[in-house]
Amino acid sequence: MDASVYEKLGRFYLGGRYDLAAGEHIAEPVLYDSKDLTTHAVCVGMTGSGKTGLCVALLEEAAIDGIPAIVIDPKGDLSNLLLTFPELRPEDFSPWVSADEARRKGVTREEYAAAQADLWRKGLGQWGQDGERIARLKEAADFAVYTPGSQAGLELSILRSFDVPEPEILEDGDLFRERVSTTVTSLLGLVGIVADPVQSREHILLSTILSNAWRNGESIDLPRLIQSVQDPGVQRVGVMELETFYPSKDRMGLAMRLNAVLASPSFEAWTRGEPLDIANLLYTSEGKPRVSVLSIAHLSDAERMFFVSTLLNRFVGWMRTQQGTTSLRALLYMDEIAGYCPPVANVPSKAPLLTLMKQARAFGCGVVLATQNPVDLDYKGLSNAGTWFIGRLQTERDKERVLDGLEGASQGSINRRDMDRMLSALTGRVFLLHNVHEDEPVVMHTRWVMSYLRGPMTRDQIKDLMADRKAMVQQLSQADSGTAPLPAAIPSARGPERTQAPVVEASPAPVLPDWLESYYLPLKRQPANAMAVEYQPGVLGSATLRLWDRSLDVDEQRDRRLLSLIGDGPVGVNWERADDVVVEADDLDSSLPEPGAHGGLPSVALKKTTYTKWTRAFKASLLDGPGIVLYKSPSTGEVSKPVESEREFRLGQQMIARERRDAAVEKLRARYAPKLATLEERLRKSEQKVDVQKGQARDAAVSSIFSTGAALLGALLGGKKVSATNVRRSGTAARSVSRTARERGDIKRAEESVEAVEERLRDLEAEFERELERAEEMPDVMHETLERVELPPRKTGITVRHVSLVWVPFWVTGGGERIPAYERRAVDRAQGL
Repeated sequence: MDASVYEKLGRFYLGGRYDLAAGEHIAEPVLYDSKDLTTHAVCVGMTGSGKTGLCVALLEEAAIDGIPAIVIDPKGDLSNLLLTFPELRPEDFSPWVSADEARRKGVTREEYAAAQADLWRKGLGQWGQDGERIARLKEAADFAVYTPGSQAGLELSILRSFDVPEPEILEDGDLFRERVSTTVTSLLGLVGIVADPVQSREHILLSTILSNAWRNGESIDLPRLIQSVQDPGVQRVGVMELETFYPSKDRMGLAMRLNAVLASPSFEAWTRGEPLDIANLLYTSEGKPRVSVLSIAHLSDAERMFFVSTLLNRFVGWMRTQQGTTSLRALLYMDEIAGYCPPVANVPSKAPLLTLMKQARAFGCGVVLATQNPVDLDYKGLSNAGTWFIGRLQTERDKERVLDGLEGASQGSINRRDMDRMLSALTGRVFLLHNVHEDEPVVMHTRWVMSYLRGPMTRDQIKDLMADRKAMVQQLSQADSGTAPLPAAIPSARGPERTQAPVVEASPAPVLPDWLESYYLPLKRQPANAMAVEYQPGVLGSATLRLWDRSLDVDEQRDRRLLSLIGDGPVGVNWERADDVVVEADDLDSSLPEPGAHGGLPSVALKKTTYTKWTRAFKASLLDGPGIVLYKSPSTGEVSKPVESEREFRLGQQMIARERRDAAVEKLRARYAPKLATLEERLRKSEQKVDVQKGQARDAAVSSIFSTGAALLGALLGGKKVSATNVRRSGTAARSVSRTARERGDIKRAEESVEAVEERLRDLEAEFERELERAEEMPDVMHETLERVELPPRKTGITVRHVSLVWVPFWVTGGGERIPAYERRAVDRAQGL
């Protein structure tokens, strides 16, 4: 099969049509519209049905199309997505083939790897694929394996804190209550408490604590939660006194159970690594789509439930911050849903999962759920799934449950008997594809996947797989977290160089004139190696910048606070080399925060006129400084919002490009559909006419034979006498022969008409495919060069609030190093404010 037949953006190549009656594959690809996944999908099949291969193929196609995915992997199979070898060399396969399987076959590991490489090359070739397509897959997306609660893969921090939900969740009463309830239920499950949200006092107390903290905008970590259990900060729960509802002695028992989690050696693994951030799981920092495999096979049942419910809640929160779209934005895939959406029990994962099934479509998020256990599913809840992939099933009971689910999804429009018959005839890698967006179900054979399916991967294998990636992440983490201490000479973060002040005992600040006030910057947390604090004189300038452009409908304000140490020269302050700092007016304090030595105050800082000069210079530096930088996409013509980063803008433009592509394809199909239908109907009628003409020709030929035969017999048997009867018979025979000739001519003309209609239909289909290919082309907004639109500061838009004398704190280490004890903010002029 040629790649041009199936390689189309927005259409997933999942396999080919399959003839159940003949038991053979038909050379016609099955292309699935990506946007159909916004109505979600369910994949059901017993062990050996090919379910994993089908779902891997779907994830591969999504990655090639630039669709990111979060893959929840309870069994360890989906880490195979990272086993992609474009060159298909035996040495690439060798580390990952099963040594046990090689021994069973009586060959060496190297020989078995060579056989597997050859198998994959041939399998891909049968479906029109090759190593070049594997290379495209690897280039299209970033693939990573995370192992929460384990150091095998990339680590995820889950228990570091229970963060305040997104504003969209806080403002929606139902979603907020659902977030609180599922968080508490999963946390209690982690400590072995099965709690009823309505009757359990443990659940009610923790829900009260979380609700109060979150409504006050406060995240809460586990140590604080344990303290709050002992002292919740409320006197009543409902109408009852706290001590009556839940005595302190009993609360201590709950606190002890939660503390056991905190004290557990395994707890640390839940606090290390990247924070659980959905956006980072879906995209790299550069905006490249990511397929994040979350392997949880190593976790206990309670830990799995805690992690899955937490992840689903975070996904709902992230989803609600996205703009609505009709195109596919992202995928959430779960490889085994049984136990997480049961028909009766109300487990913590069920509520957020059903919320996604009901609401995710509006935000372009597709949910794909797979299972080999179709009995333990809430089919009523899954009735929102628009696509069902059904493979071979193990029992009649399984089949009946799936048919029930199909009827719910199609609102009773399926023919249950026909479906039953087809399901009974399915074999390995053959699936029934039922899509509510299509006119009829399709029986398909799955294609060969590009990823090497070696089976479930152990923690050691995942560790080997992610070793290089983890080393790179660790290096970046160390670089980001490392403090860069100022050299002992304190050249002022960037200001004029000052002479090193020796470390001395705490000394008071110099006496200032009555007209001059000084303030202290707030202290950052003290590093472990800091021995003392030292204060150096500096100047803090605070201003508000208004930046606007009416043509772009932009009118923004930005606050800037610049800090410069005071030098000994005649000017004393260089605003061009000042630090941007994070400090509010309320944070400044005229009293000493902590005893420490004070540096000398240059005489220039004691002159009133100096501050007037510094204020003018501060305003001038702001005028020459950065403004707002916006980005314009040449492909879409859209301009970024002032609050958007380049990454966020590119991702947004990618969605706009995908929406425009999908809309153009739909419009094109709507325009050509009636034309194609008309020609197909004309072809059907022309073929019917040929059949009619052939029937008439057969009748005429038979009549002609009988008439001619009768005339000959009459002439022969009538002797020499030429009778009128014989003459009439001869005329009839002649007319029959003539009619037969005419009928043959009619057949020829009818067949020519069929050929003409077929040719017009082929031309129209070719024209449609050409236009479709053009419509499916999508600009590469992730890599195009964006135009920069700069909104520089204007003199009339700068309002200086104050220029003040401040004491700038530095932590002093035993080795004499000075570490800034104030919070700086990086401002890149190229990126703007």
